[in-house]
Amino acid sequence: MQVTVEIPDRIAQRLDQTEDKLSRRLLEIIIADAYSCGDINTAELRQLLQLPNRLAAHAFLKRMGVYLNYDETELERDLQTLKEL
Repeated sequence: MQVTVEIPDRIAQRLDQTEDKLSRRLLEIIIADAYSCGDINTAELRQLLQLPNRLAAHAFLKRMGVYLNYDETELERDLQTLKEL
């Protein structure tokens, strides 16, 4: 899907970014919000932003001020894995 956003020239000049950079920034904001709302998971976030690994995804979320979606089920799974090690 392709989305077009109209930004007045006077505001676009203050943003001082190329069209590509601004497009990437808007994509990042939308994806960070979707992750925060639980609409996408970490794997989907990585795929959409073409991030190389989970650590890069976590760094992105930290930069965007978004907490990891880490629930009790995941905690129990991690604790079980630690016990097995």
